[in-house]
Amino acid sequence: MYTLRRNQLRHFHSNGTSTYSNLYLTLSQTHSSSLSTVHRQSNSASHSNSSTPFSLLPDKRQPAISCTLSHVSFYSSRVYKGPIPRSLRKRINKRARIAAQPVLNESLYQEAISQLPPRFTPEELHDVISSQNDPLVCLELFNWASQQHRFRHNLLTYHITIKKLGAAKMYEEMDSIVNQVLAIPSIASEALYNSMIYYFTEARKLVRAVSIYKHMCRSRKLDCRPSIRTYNILFAALLSTGKNSYINHMYMETIRCLFKQMVDDGVEPDIFCLNSMIKGYVLSLHVNDALRIFHQMEVVYNCQPNSFSYNYLIHGLCAQGRTENAKELCDRMKKNGFVPSSKSYNSLVNALALEGEVDEAVKFLFEMAENERLADYITYRTVLDEISRQKGNEDALRFLEKVQEKKLVDGNTYRKLLYELEDDSRSSNFRS
Repeated sequence: MYTLRRNQLRHFHSNGTSTYSNLYLTLSQTHSSSLSTVHRQSNSASHSNSSTPFSLLPDKRQPAISCTLSHVSFYSSRVYKGPIPRSLRKRINKRARIAAQPVLNESLYQEAISQLPPRFTPEELHDVISSQNDPLVCLELFNWASQQHRFRHNLLTYHITIKKLGAAKMYEEMDSIVNQVLAIPSIASEALYNSMIYYFTEARKLVRAVSIYKHMCRSRKLDCRPSIRTYNILFAALLSTGKNSYINHMYMETIRCLFKQMVDDGVEPDIFCLNSMIKGYVLSLHVNDALRIFHQMEVVYNCQPNSFSYNYLIHGLCAQGRTENAKELCDRMKKNGFVPSSKSYNSLVNALALEGEVDEAVKFLFEMAENERLADYITYRTVLDEISRQKGNEDALRFLEKVQEKKLVDGNTYRKLLYELEDDSRSSNFRS
């Protein structure tokens, strides 16, 4: 059905008849009628998949189209101001998913089948699926083999199919294969379960991933129990949920329970696992718990801290204004041969400047340049404002010129900082 946009009509009266001289008809996304029906002014509709604008203008060869709104049935062309309603957004996304569904390449599919012998084994099917780049061909091969007489899938065929579908983000098809695996207790392995958990976390289906983990814990086969890699996959997924501290606090409780379960089951944590705990505690604003894990790394878990361990803690301590602890940890980090990251340096410089320790902040700022770490615009602005507040605009201007001489900032950043400094100076003079 056609949609008539009111803001695109020019209405005028000629001989007492209402005539639309410039009529724009836009095909609706779901329903449309053919162009000939408009000329006949009929109400018959036909389906169309595209949305193509037509401009029908009267000329010498074609008479002007005269119609009234009562003759033709049109949809309302409402223009939404603000966010699109949720129900409409769901319909749009559903249609987009249906339109984006892949189409099976029959030639590749038949070629893959021809590579299999008459009585092929699961190992031979695994090799053929592994050589395919089209995930839909892999799925069709898997389903076709399931219907063959006297053929049963084994661990290899299930695993390679799940990996192919997961890598292609065909999560619904992968879920059906996962359900088949879970229904067969004899087909199980730690690597297979870990692949399931990994791809479900990539799809942000955390509940499904945790259910696979619980299935592993209930398994009677000891080689199918969760390993350190299983926990690391779950930790990484739970820590990537967002930057909101409240959300991180909620997920941190789950991470803490998983860590306790891991230790109780005798799984020894590695450096990635312990750093995940430190990062989680820092993001959820439990810095003291993060420090506890840090101090237990060598004593309890026989694991040496790395640069990530120090960087997470320095950032967390600076966020809480504990600059003395952050400086001590930074010195310890440098003694152990690590260089703080740009994020750690920026956090430390900003925290020191806000605490009023301008000289210390400037010292760490120049130390950043020596260690080839970049300071951001906010860091320079914070230090500049604090110098201007404590020592005056002249000292702030000298600091800015020194930064430019060392080529620590580009021309655009220098001009922005100079403009801000001059603007603050004018404001202070006006108030005085």
